[in-house]
Amino acid sequence: MKEIISNCKKATFLIEKKQIGGITMREEMALQLHLACCSLCRVYEQQSIMINDLIHKFQFIKVTQLDDDLKKEMQKQIAASLEKIN
Repeated sequence: MKEIISNCKKATFLIEKKQIGGITMREEMALQLHLACCSLCRVYEQQSIMINDLIHKFQFIKVTQLDDDLKKEMQKQIAASLEKIN
């Protein structure tokens, strides 16, 4: 457990694993302990959640190429979400 507390690479792995399928209670505790003292990983987690949410939101779009209006709208939503984080 001590190892993961100081390792951002393992923490970011757990952040992604948590979003995909879940993590064990021990992993959750270690992750929360790491996040409590690592602001970079907290930002990474927020951004990762936002990206995953946007992907799920736009998954219904079944086009091979995005038109310019949709691209601009997606960029606005991403920028607005990033402003909220910062």
